[in-house]
Amino acid sequence: MSLDRTTTQFRHVSYLWDEATAAGMAGDEVALLIYRSNLLGADLRLTNYGGGNTSCKAMAKDPLTGEPVEVMWVKGSGGDLGTLKRNGLAALYVDRLRSLQHIYRGIAHEDEMVELFNHCIYDLSSKAPSIDTPLHGFLPFKHIDHLHPDAAIAIAAAKDGKKITQELFNGTIGWVPWQKPGFDLGLQLKQCLDENPGIRGIMLGSHGLFTWGDTAYESYLNTLEVIERCATYLEENTGRTKPVFGGAKITSPAPDVRKAQAAALAPILRGYCSSQQKMVGHFTDDPRVLEFINSQDLDRLAPLGTSCPDHFLRTKISPLVLNLTPDASLEDVGAVKAGLAPLFDAYREMYTQYYNTCKHPNSPAMRDPNPVVILYPGVGMFIFAKDKQTARVAAEFYINAINVMKGAEAISEYTSLPRQEAFNIEYWLLEEAKLQRMPKPKALTGRIALVTGSAGGIGKAIAKKFAEEGAVVVINDNDEQRLATATEEFNKLFGKDVFAADLLDVTNAASIRQTFNTAVLAFGGVDIIVNCAGLSISKPLEDHTEKDWDLLYDVLVKGQFLVTQTGVDIIRKQGTGGDVLNIVSKNALVSGPNNAAYGSAKAAQLHLSRLNAAELGKDRIRVNVVNPDAVISDSKIWAGAWAEGRAKAYGVKVEELPAFYAKRTLLNEIIVPEDIANACYAFVGGLLNKATGNVLNVDGGVAMAFVR
Repeated sequence: MSLDRTTTQFRHVSYLWDEATAAGMAGDEVALLIYRSNLLGADLRLTNYGGGNTSCKAMAKDPLTGEPVEVMWVKGSGGDLGTLKRNGLAALYVDRLRSLQHIYRGIAHEDEMVELFNHCIYDLSSKAPSIDTPLHGFLPFKHIDHLHPDAAIAIAAAKDGKKITQELFNGTIGWVPWQKPGFDLGLQLKQCLDENPGIRGIMLGSHGLFTWGDTAYESYLNTLEVIERCATYLEENTGRTKPVFGGAKITSPAPDVRKAQAAALAPILRGYCSSQQKMVGHFTDDPRVLEFINSQDLDRLAPLGTSCPDHFLRTKISPLVLNLTPDASLEDVGAVKAGLAPLFDAYREMYTQYYNTCKHPNSPAMRDPNPVVILYPGVGMFIFAKDKQTARVAAEFYINAINVMKGAEAISEYTSLPRQEAFNIEYWLLEEAKLQRMPKPKALTGRIALVTGSAGGIGKAIAKKFAEEGAVVVINDNDEQRLATATEEFNKLFGKDVFAADLLDVTNAASIRQTFNTAVLAFGGVDIIVNCAGLSISKPLEDHTEKDWDLLYDVLVKGQFLVTQTGVDIIRKQGTGGDVLNIVSKNALVSGPNNAAYGSAKAAQLHLSRLNAAELGKDRIRVNVVNPDAVISDSKIWAGAWAEGRAKAYGVKVEELPAFYAKRTLLNEIIVPEDIANACYAFVGGLLNKATGNVLNVDGGVAMAFVR
């Protein structure tokens, strides 16, 4: 194989190889494999998240005989190239793997070969081998890359893909038609190489690309060069003989209008998609999405579905296309739902028919028939999945699919996988086994929580607890610096897919609407509303000002009212019920000194909660109260005059307050934010789904605060 070693400048892919870094790994082929894999995975134009696999073959010492043996290290099952580490590799004896062909019983017995891979494992602590293992094992090259670049798949999924590949690479890239990955496909790759000695790679019909080299660098460079050539060819032909996707059919409104439409519609869509289990959403109006959904060819191409198995495993067989205009009025929720219901019914019926037509006697039971990808022409794309990361990645995959359709249509005609072939991948018993091995969902998986005042103290503890139990959370505060600190902390603890952050003034209706829009655009809606934002002012009656009174009632009572009102509107759109939790206070029930404004505002919060519980039960929205007392840790309330005022009222020093409050409780306990978070979780964690209108005191036991 002859390569131009000076080719390090590319327009369509990123050349990231650093000679100094690689030199530090000289002689360690496995380290170079990981390095190369991470570089390839860092460029989403080369492969998608979790997609593709890489390998290397090198000599190693047999632990039983002490003799040198050839070992193949290959990305293990379920890994991701961009984040791959040594423990994500499977290590197998090459000779044992290749000897399996002598007992291979044919394509009807593909799945049984996966268990036989275990007899070939060299490193017993390595990752389980994936189904693609033999695709690497039967090729003789030291380093191999199998990727799913959009540019290559566009050619692989084109009606004339084989002919185009032959002409584009002058016979130096082989062609193997579509077949489900497995042992037989590995044998076909070997046969293709045997029949075409000297080729530099193989195109897999509708699937992806295999490239290789004798060193890690040669393989890396070869991979980039082949993909660059594919991408350049597509660029040269896009729009040359016909408009992209047949030209534009509609024009998108301005970005702010698109966002407003998406925010208004997302909760309704989420409700339909959550008919079997709560789903988390993702929205994008990426220019590539808009070009596709606004086109003349949308109605022709969208029902065809995707081609690459990695794509439709994430996105389902095809998307749901909405029949709404970009400027459609969405204020009448009942009318919108009435218009959308037939679309969802038809999609579920289509999916059920697809399953029933294609299923085998041993196929797993039909999964959720709701769509994953929903296209709103002129506005954007919605994705709904079990969690935010899955939804976000599915969006990336569907954009990959759009790129493939665009490229294939530019050079020929796009072809998708036949429905039966798609089903055989989607309901593959090996894929089902992988799903069954995944951790069981946590109690709050699929739930979306908005906790006011969650950049510190009780609010932050609640948001953390919910995130730990599987929810996605919207943290917020009216203090920009405090919110920035909390954002950094949540990003470090949970990652970007578990939370969103926004400035929020609970006394301002526009600010509240904006923060709920942040929740809706980030996650699709809201299920749990926690009113926790607060402040305290402790003064004798004669010292209280009208400003003090208005501030307390604006934040505590008006704030709780406005946040609940806005959030309930979204929960009602979803139609799946929800929770409102109000963090009130022992002071709502106990008359204490120097506390007229704060205590009465807390009492108003408590009764407002009762009123809301009575009104919202018909919507399956539960409203409950948690009453803390003396939670000092990480609280802004206790950092200023409130602590001084309470200390003065009780005749103790400020630093003595925690012990003072503990001693006056029946349990002699100091209350911390995590105690309140645990109480909130008790209400929403699934065991109290039939409880509403309740008050739960978490104060160590204050007899005067007993509700009854």
